[in-house]
This record gives sequence, structure tokens and C-alpha cells, in this order.
Amino acid sequence: MSRVLASEYMHWAKTQSPARFNLASSEVPHFRLDRFDISLAELEVDGASRYRYPDLRERIARKNGVAPERVVMADGTSMANMLAMAALIAPGDEVLIEHPAYEPMVATAQFHGAEVRRFTRRGPAFALDPEVVEAALTDRTRLIVLTNLHNPTGNLADEATMHAVGALAERVGARVLIDEVYLDAAVPPEAGAAHLGDVFVTTSSLTKVHGLSGLRCGWILAEPELAERMWRLNELFGVAQGHADERLSCIALDRLDEVDAGNAALLATNRDLANGFFAGCDDLEVAPMVNGITAFPRLLRGKVDDLHFLLRDQYDTAIVPGRFFGLADHFRIGVGGPTEMIEAALERLGAGLDALT
Repeated sequence: MSRVLASEYMHWAKTQSPARFNLASSEVPHFRLDRFDISLAELEVDGASRYRYPDLRERIARKNGVAPERVVMADGTSMANMLAMAALIAPGDEVLIEHPAYEPMVATAQFHGAEVRRFTRRGPAFALDPEVVEAALTDRTRLIVLTNLHNPTGNLADEATMHAVGALAERVGARVLIDEVYLDAAVPPEAGAAHLGDVFVTTSSLTKVHGLSGLRCGWILAEPELAERMWRLNELFGVAQGHADERLSCIALDRLDEVDAGNAALLATNRDLANGFFAGCDDLEVAPMVNGITAFPRLLRGKVDDLHFLLRDQYDTAIVPGRFFGLADHFRIGVGGPTEMIEAALERLGAGLDALT
């Protein structure tokens, strides 16, 4: 198998021109850190880096309710996933990944030379079904890869479901890697899978749900021996994170209630708007939004790429074509933006659907 050396989705996403009505974004509004009274002295701008910076490691551990020795820092969730897979799999290992899936997760496994198998999360709800996982599992499976909340659909897999998947992994000597970057948007709040046993390795960051993507504050939670292997492996990649970012991340974590203030109410309002739009639209099939920031409608008439270009060209509106997640007749929308913008964007999506059909 030839190695994948790029993410088609990330290249596409980073090179799209901005749209005024942006349903392609999958994060809450950015939080301005200059709202805090921060001095340069607090950032320790002395040119030095801090190896495995204990202050940040301890704050991430406290946020997640784990011991610090289970925390590995990384530059965002994407780098956390790269580092975790580098420690968990070797070329030729079988990796079982959900479908539809966030394309960089698949590309990362293929970059590491994995033999990728897929199991299906069936629409329109796209719930995680342990029986489907079991049917795809083999004695060669070394890693099961999930997202929770599911990217792109926002579906929440509960603790009982995760326990069942973990038991399947243990049966064949595999681990379960879960990208939990959206989990803080679960309703009601849900604890991460790191609490369910050492078979689980989880990744997350301060990006999507907290509006702090510029800090690149990501992490991995794993049992201590595996975490140490990841720290040592990271010395091949980045050695240490930018220290000013680490200091800002500490400040943000100390005041995370203030950073997050209003986000839960914003998402609840915007999910209600999206659900009202879906209920009145016979061009789409989609489960109602309950959790998170994203939804993944199926277009019942026409082609998604045609809709994408129509929305961009005539309505200054952006969506993400579902081909990047493995289903070309779907598209992803995000409802994390300001409510006025989301409401206007949904109106334009409706006009685009009418024009398309």
C-alpha cells in the first residue's frame, strides 16, 4: 500500500476563500484573549522553551480528571492524533476506522502505513453500534479509531456503548483511539472515555468548543507507560510547544468558565434554528441535532458539489461537501457561529436548495 502524504480535506478547507455566511466552520466564535489583563511577564517571553511544561500538564489533567502522568501535550488535536497513531501502530497493522469519518484521521493512519478497514455508522442518526464494530473486527486489528461526538454528524456515543467497544478491542489485543475534540459540546456534559480503562486513548484540545484554535493547545490522555512512549516519540516531531502559547493556555484553562460563557446557550439556540430548518425542508434527510456543533444532511435531489458551487457563487454561503467524509450525497454544516449569521446562512441554504431543484 502506498502511503498517503497529504490530507485532501485540510488542503481544501485551508484554501477556500472566506464566505460571509459560513456554515463550513465547525467551531464556536473565537475568544479574544486580550479581554484578559495579561502582562508580558506572565507569558515568560524569555526565549526559552519548557520541556513537558508541568504547569500546563497539570491544568489539562485537572480539566480532564486524570493524573498528570497520563497527559501528553501536542499542537492541537490533529497533531495529537498523529502522535497517538505513531505510538500505537506500525506499518502493516490493521486499523479499523468508522465510516463516515473525518478524513485526516483516515489519512493519518494511511500515512503510518496501516491497512485500513472500515465499519459503517448508518444514517440518518449515525449511531455507533458495537455489533457492527464486532462484525468488522479481526484478530489482526490493532487499533479502532472513532470520533465522539462523531465528526461529521454530532452523534454522541454513551458510556455503555464505549464500554462495549473497549471490550471488543481488549478481546483481540487492540486499543481504541477516540478524538473527543467536540465532546465538551455534549448535552448533558459527558465524561471522556479515558475514565473507562487503559484500552482507551483519547485526544482533544481547546479549539472547536472553546474558541481558542490559535493556541494549538492539544493533548492525549493515555495510561502512563504509553504516555511516556508518546512523549519520547514527540522528540522526533516537535520536542516542545511554543512557550508563550503554553502560558496563554494556562491562563485560559484557569478562566475556562469565562472563556466558555454563553457558548452552551448559543449552541442550543442555533441547534434549534437548524432543527426548525430541517423540519421544514423536504430536500434533506437528517436526524435532529441534539449535541455538538455539526450536522450531516443527505441531499435527496441533485448533487452536493453543484449545491456547494451554487451557494458559494450566488449566496456567499459555505458548506463542506460530504465526499471529504466518504459520503458524496451528504454535506456538513456547522452552527457554532453568531446566531444572526447562522439564521441568515440557513435562509440562503434554503434558497440554494430551491434553486438547485
